[in-house]
Amino acid sequence: MSLTSTSSSLALEHTLSCLHKCSKEVELKQIHARMLKTGFFHDPYAITKFLSYCLSSSSSTFSSYAHHVFLNSVDRPDTFLWNLMIKGLSSDQPESSLLLYHRMLSSSSPHHNPYTFPFLLKACSNLSAFQETTQIHVHLTKLGYGTDVYSLNSLINSYAVTGHFNHARLLFDRIQEPDLVSWNSVIKSYAKAGEMDTALTLFRKMPQAKKNAISWTTIISGYVQAGMNKEALQLFHEMQNSNVPPDKVSLASALSACAQLGALEQGKWIHSYANKERISIDPVLACVLIDMYAKCGDMEEALRVFNNNMKKTKPVQVWTALISGYAYHGLGGEAISRFKEMQKMGVKPNAITFTGVLTACSYTGLVEEGKSVFYTMERDYNVKPTIEHYGCMVDLLGRAGLLDEAKIFIQKMPMKPNAVIWGSLLKACQIHKNITLGERIGEILIGMDPNHGGRYVHMAKIHAMGKKWDKAAETRRLMKEQGVVKVPGCSTISLEGTTHEFTAGDRSHAEIEKILTKWRAVTRKLEGNGYVPELEDMLLDLAGDEEREAIVQHQHSEKLAVTYGLMKTKPGTTIRIMKNLRVCKDCHRVMKLITKIYKRDIVMRDRTRFHHFRDGKCTCGDYW
Repeated sequence: MSLTSTSSSLALEHTLSCLHKCSKEVELKQIHARMLKTGFFHDPYAITKFLSYCLSSSSSTFSSYAHHVFLNSVDRPDTFLWNLMIKGLSSDQPESSLLLYHRMLSSSSPHHNPYTFPFLLKACSNLSAFQETTQIHVHLTKLGYGTDVYSLNSLINSYAVTGHFNHARLLFDRIQEPDLVSWNSVIKSYAKAGEMDTALTLFRKMPQAKKNAISWTTIISGYVQAGMNKEALQLFHEMQNSNVPPDKVSLASALSACAQLGALEQGKWIHSYANKERISIDPVLACVLIDMYAKCGDMEEALRVFNNNMKKTKPVQVWTALISGYAYHGLGGEAISRFKEMQKMGVKPNAITFTGVLTACSYTGLVEEGKSVFYTMERDYNVKPTIEHYGCMVDLLGRAGLLDEAKIFIQKMPMKPNAVIWGSLLKACQIHKNITLGERIGEILIGMDPNHGGRYVHMAKIHAMGKKWDKAAETRRLMKEQGVVKVPGCSTISLEGTTHEFTAGDRSHAEIEKILTKWRAVTRKLEGNGYVPELEDMLLDLAGDEEREAIVQHQHSEKLAVTYGLMKTKPGTTIRIMKNLRVCKDCHRVMKLITKIYKRDIVMRDRTRFHHFRDGKCTCGDYW
């Protein structure tokens, strides 16, 4: 090799090494200009290195510059370069990736090989582009790649992402020997569509030797997304016994299931497992752990995760998880304090952070603080309020009894109010006994959301408050005619790794007779302490036969769950209950009395927030 050639190679390598030091577009342009001036840009190796660096950068500016250079400075690119660009743009700029393919087809000598189509289909998946997926499917079949397993797997995944699981299944069934990716993709397609029975059937058929962490995580997360959290945890336990160690994603899915079930002990075990296996707590796991502890009623442990596992600058998601946790527990002051602290640390709040702060203000009656946060969102933080933020404000004003102000606020909203916003105001009318406004809003709501049983129930309560029994009966008749079913109250309690479920009027629990006997004993003690049940006549009218009997006997689901907790736990143990609906006044009063009589703490999470009962009092201050 001549000295000139050696010198030129060294100069090229030096120029390319400068790429890894540049962080600004102006620096990138200077390196590009140097390569053009020295003639290096005619070297295929140099072009490939330059484009690869730009596409692998986290900066969208760099990938856009690579796109510009490729289109304007690269003459007659080969197949490798076309694929490099299509792949590099498929994640951040999927539209550009697909347009490049069309440009490749129109070039004088189009180049494609089996690797082209998986990259294109990745772009389709990122766009959820069904039509483009079908077009590429036709094209690769015509070109003879219809049996290529990599292309077929990409097609299955793309059809899954776009929600067309039947297309994915047809392709899967044509593969003679599906590989790991094939199985995972088709299972994912059914899980994404909520077809969990079919997804599980396929998962069971999948050869055990082929199942990896992704396979298990796909089926577990599918059950979590479908709201089938008990089944998700059962599968997680199966995974542990299958010699496939859980990864961070499967741990996050299992923790999410624990959060929804209020399964604190199982959540603690998973956290302990992660520490034992030296799995680092990254921001995603930290968020899930904080959320799990908060939703299971243990804010002290949530705060410990926040403080101990994220010692460097905490990302906004972690701050938001903690603030949202304080909101669930009605700790508005702490939420506001953390909100201010994160800003001092230089962390900019996002839209979800504001939802958490506003919710915290709503649950604790911090009206002025909530208004201040809302009106500074766009002005100070450039975060445009969404309908969720407007809903938080309506809830805040309504709970505080500022019904007229809430109504005016809705009228001035820049978007059309949805059923959730009107529902918040209707609930406020019920709480503050504003019959006239409540009846008007109830009519609007039933018109907007005629299949939601809760709308009829709230409307009937409003009529009952006004002693308008004929209208309450009319609401009952309308509800039945529409075939709308009231969601039954359901409460759960987790003991020794098992979640026990109770529904008003349901006698399916194996120990129901013992529970009812214990409840009668509890009732006698309650009555000895001045308890008189609060019955609402119109609820009896709306209830089914089983639920009506349960109401008459004062056996709402949370009362059965707490009774079971009294039976099965040692004296002094905190009882933790989860309920799917808002706790009623009567049950709220019963919980306060039980803590006073039995010297027990009760932590209850209802549909919206936590109630911590101790010594006859609740942390909500009867503001819920």
